Amino acid sequence: MSTLAQRVTGWFSKTEEQAAAASEAALRSDRFRLERETEWKRLEAIVTRMEKGRLRGISDEDLLALPVLYRTAASSLSIARETSLDRATLSYLEALTQRAWFLVYGPRTTLWGWFRRFLGGGWGAAVRAIWIDVLIALAAMVAGTVVGWLLVSSNPDWYYSLVGAGFADERVPGASRAVLHSTLFGHQKENGMSVFAAYLFSNNAQVSILAFALGFAFGLPSIMLLVHNTAMLGAMLWLYHGQGLTLDLIGWLSVHGTTELFAILLAGGAGIHIGRAMAFPGDATVLEAAAAAGRRAAQVMTGVVFMLIVAALLEGFARQLVDITTTRLALGGFMLVFWCGYFFVWRRGRVTAEGH
Repeated sequence: MSTLAQRVTGWFSKTEEQAAAASEAALRSDRFRLERETEWKRLEAIVTRMEKGRLRGISDEDLLALPVLYRTAASSLSIARETSLDRATLSYLEALTQRAWFLVYGPRTTLWGWFRRFLGGGWGAAVRAIWIDVLIALAAMVAGTVVGWLLVSSNPDWYYSLVGAGFADERVPGASRAVLHSTLFGHQKENGMSVFAAYLFSNNAQVSILAFALGFAFGLPSIMLLVHNTAMLGAMLWLYHGQGLTLDLIGWLSVHGTTELFAILLAGGAGIHIGRAMAFPGDATVLEAAAAAGRRAAQVMTGVVFMLIVAALLEGFARQLVDITTTRLALGGFMLVFWCGYFFVWRRGRVTAEGH
């Protein structure tokens, strides 16, 4: 009997100890919650308002306190996990910190919101931020055109080295005016223009990407590529000028060229911007300077892709359908004015080059 009594007594003692431990844990959890609940409730109220889009109802003090409140809640969650507090407190803190994290560190906008902000000023601000590099790229392209003209005018054999096989079909030195004229007009009813547009988009995209990617070598390869690419333009201008078709060729090129060459110009400027930042980092390290320049250049290149798509459509369709030089010049001139106005005149809000 004494053994049974001892077992019963031990069982009751253990039960009492477990009850006391549970009571102490509950008390500790309540005390832990009461000490911090005010900050949690404040954070929850701010998060709820922001999730519902009621930003105007949030004071400046609450907005400034949001990161601090989030870190406090995250610290409380860590303590609650280590001390094995009650499940309700843990679940509440896990949900609250997750919601707050998305507001403090998560994406600031939707894809559509980013796209509107990009076209509404972010792209133009990035282009204006690298205006010096764009001018360097423009000088390289003008120099390339002049060099191409001078080379073929001194020796026509240079034409075959500068002009790719895809263009040097009938357009070769010695071709008659009628032959050259036929390459510019009378193509309204041609089929397969969409395939041609896709090919041109691929070719122009390759030149733009190379002009950008080669910028890491202090921008020199980008400059050389721009000179080489526009030397072909100079050679073709010389060829058509010899037959009195200069204005007709410019009109033929302007429909898509004002967009296409502008895109290549910006791509080259973006590459030169990275190279110049690496060559002259200033007070920052080379990696820091390259990273900052890369963020601006990446925004420019995102827009370059859009411009190349527009240029491919204009080249594959509009240029073929419009068969009058004056109309072509008007269309090309409109696109040039549009792009210049969009990048350097029209500004919306106070958007920085890095989209802040």
